[in-house]
Amino acid sequence: MTEAHPTQAKATLFQTATSDRYQRWRLVKDKMVARGVVAGGLSIIVAVVLIFFYLLYVVFPILLPSHAESVGRYDVPEPGLGNTVFLSMEEQNEVAVRFTDTGKVVFFSVAGGQVLRVDPLPIPEQVQITSYAHGGVDKGVIAFGLSDGRAVVVKHDYKLTYPDGKRLITPSIQYPLGAQPLVVDKQGQALTKLAVKLGDKDSTLLAKTADNRMVLSSLSKKESMFDEVSWEATDSVVEMAADEVDFILLDKELRNLYLASRAGDLTVVDIADKSQPKIKHKLNVLNQGTQISSMEFLNGDISLLIGDTSGVMAQWTMIRDQQNHFSVEKLREFKVSEAPIVTINPEQRRKGMLAADANGEIGIYSSTAERELIKEKIAGGKPVAVTLSPRANALLLQAEDGKINHWKIDNEHPEVSWASLWNRVWYESYPKPDYIWQSSSASNDFEPKMSLTPLVFGTLKASFYAMLMGIPLALFGAIYTGYFMAPSVRQYVKPGVEIMGALPTVILGFLAGLWLAPFVEANLTGIFALLMVVPLSVMIFAYCWQYVPEQTRHKIPDGWDAIVLIPVVIFGGWLSFQLSPAIEALCFNGDLRTWMREEFGIGYDQRNTLVVGLAMGFAVIPMIFSIAEDAIFSVPKHLTTGSLALGATPWQTMTKVVLLTASPGIFSAIMIGFGRAVGETMIVLMATGNTAVMDLSIFQGLRTLSANIAVEMPESEVNSTHYRVLFLAALVLFMFTFVVNTLAEVIRQNLRQKYSSL
Repeated sequence: MTEAHPTQAKATLFQTATSDRYQRWRLVKDKMVARGVVAGGLSIIVAVVLIFFYLLYVVFPILLPSHAESVGRYDVPEPGLGNTVFLSMEEQNEVAVRFTDTGKVVFFSVAGGQVLRVDPLPIPEQVQITSYAHGGVDKGVIAFGLSDGRAVVVKHDYKLTYPDGKRLITPSIQYPLGAQPLVVDKQGQALTKLAVKLGDKDSTLLAKTADNRMVLSSLSKKESMFDEVSWEATDSVVEMAADEVDFILLDKELRNLYLASRAGDLTVVDIADKSQPKIKHKLNVLNQGTQISSMEFLNGDISLLIGDTSGVMAQWTMIRDQQNHFSVEKLREFKVSEAPIVTINPEQRRKGMLAADANGEIGIYSSTAERELIKEKIAGGKPVAVTLSPRANALLLQAEDGKINHWKIDNEHPEVSWASLWNRVWYESYPKPDYIWQSSSASNDFEPKMSLTPLVFGTLKASFYAMLMGIPLALFGAIYTGYFMAPSVRQYVKPGVEIMGALPTVILGFLAGLWLAPFVEANLTGIFALLMVVPLSVMIFAYCWQYVPEQTRHKIPDGWDAIVLIPVVIFGGWLSFQLSPAIEALCFNGDLRTWMREEFGIGYDQRNTLVVGLAMGFAVIPMIFSIAEDAIFSVPKHLTTGSLALGATPWQTMTKVVLLTASPGIFSAIMIGFGRAVGETMIVLMATGNTAVMDLSIFQGLRTLSANIAVEMPESEVNSTHYRVLFLAALVLFMFTFVVNTLAEVIRQNLRQKYSSL
């Protein structure tokens, strides 16, 4: 045996050592990459879980119940100055005021009842206060009717300063119509009932006199060149039996007057023309055997809150039907207790209210959410006066025992309930219950309408029509490209389609809104003609193609057939738009949109579901095409060749073997495309008009969850109800995609196991 040369042996040992080091380093890299992949996958799962819990963290406060707790109880300040007729407090919940039946105004500390200031009203001697009314709890206006037919209108105001860095609230009394009593009844009869509303230019006082007349006094503001202010009065009489009037309310627009008797007879008077009031509606609002015990406006003066002796509080509002006829309808009612309701206090900035019964039990309710929020026993006797703070986070209740009860209220999100989010709600001034999303307005009188149903409907509607366009084109294109197309053509077609997916959706939305929408509107008949003319053109061409000489047909290589069809498709599209005027003139009286509106009542919005379906379908095609084409192209060749060898045709092989084997990948492509459509924001934002309506018509707009979040989140107040409901919409979208993707993965795994034996 020949011994190895020492140099060769060393070289062999060096190569072996190098190979071992390389293999060890390779194993280390494999482990690092494997652990990196695992860490990346786990980090994605953790990130998704954290997103879910963050959304839940923001949404959770709207699910918490409201509650109230007692803060203090003290004697009524200055009880010797008279009985309380009106109670109120300022925004910071530090200073409160009570107006007495002797014409005194007592300002006191909310926390302990210490008297801060006492102001007497300019009530003439030998004249008594016979009635009082407030001009809106948010305005701070109080009117006192006098026994000589005059009235004094006052306003409590608060000045906020910060001397030495500490907050100081200084209360004061103002006289918006002058310090001198105003003549309401020229006959000098005592004013037994009173209503008042002040405006910038016009103010109105309505009074019931001792001899049962209804006197309406309208005051117009006049300013001289020397800035002297005077008021010009216009008096009129409401022709009705005033002896049955026990409750009087004037709306803030000074258009409608509401008169009610304890028996439940409600009369609505049109006072738009103050000189000629007209009765426009009468009805009875109570069940037999009950009486009205309290009546107030809900915030905004659109709805009436009527409490009765059976402990029921009902909301009534005036609505207008499609024939422009007005009627007063009951929207909802709340059962407060079994005792009569003695006072109703509406919230100043929301559509909520507080009702107190004769036994000292209070209930706080939300009209929009139609639910009871808080029910508490506050006093042991009948309430004398109750007030909610401007922010509705505190209340004061004076009972018959001469004590004032101070309670703190935690009620941040009263408008939200399962019914207000998902069911039909009968909103003020609407003719019937409906699903509405209209979250904000410039006025505190606005009733938030935050139904998520039209947003979910819009999301599913947009996704459906996008997939209706995208799935057939993407899948048929993927089948042809992955199975029939020549490799030399596929290497250009597949990257070309995939690069379409790189187009920013904001560009697609921009083009859809500014170019596609007007184009579709102007060529609507041509768009629908495409669905018939293009397939018909392809079939005619295919029929004629079989008569082309074989020598000519064989010049087209296998897999290049689609190239030949491109001019045919283009010609079919061109022909569709050329024929559309003739089709419109022949079948639709020259205008398809007008014909649809007149014959079927179908309206047409320029930015509609059809436009978003075309634009968003174009956006999801590349994703579905790419994944489905990869799945089809990856089918093992021995399966297709074996099928062909057994005598199956290419089409039979494709339907019986290729599609079944690739079905998990095809299904994944569809579901990923669906998820892409559900979460799309910019296209639906720019191409649909962004209107939150529930209409099945393809010619109407819509609003999706994602687009709504994008539009309204920058304008919402942090931690407000609106803000948290937008996060709830995001959570709904998150859960929807999570559930759909989970089900899709389960189905995909079942398909993989079922056809893995092929």
